[in-house]
Amino acid sequence: MRAIFGVASLLVVVAIVSFVAGKQLRAVRQVPATSTGAMAASTANAGSANARDQAQQLQQQVGDDVAKALEQGAQSNARSEEAAK
Repeated sequence: MRAIFGVASLLVVVAIVSFVAGKQLRAVRQVPATSTGAMAASTANAGSANARDQAQQLQQQVGDDVAKALEQGAQSNARSEEAAK
């Protein structure tokens, strides 16, 4: 019985992973293909610049979120120390 549950849970995990992987692959395939080399090069440069901008925006957002979380933690600690007095 235990082995059946183990196999069933493994199948569920494989199904979930394959669903997520398929969704990611479909998202990647939506990038338009160009037929000429010059257009491909310019698109690649624009795409890398766009990717660079997106990466910088994501880094900024993560940094802001971390700073906000640290501030909230410090405020929470200060309140708990005041309440303990």
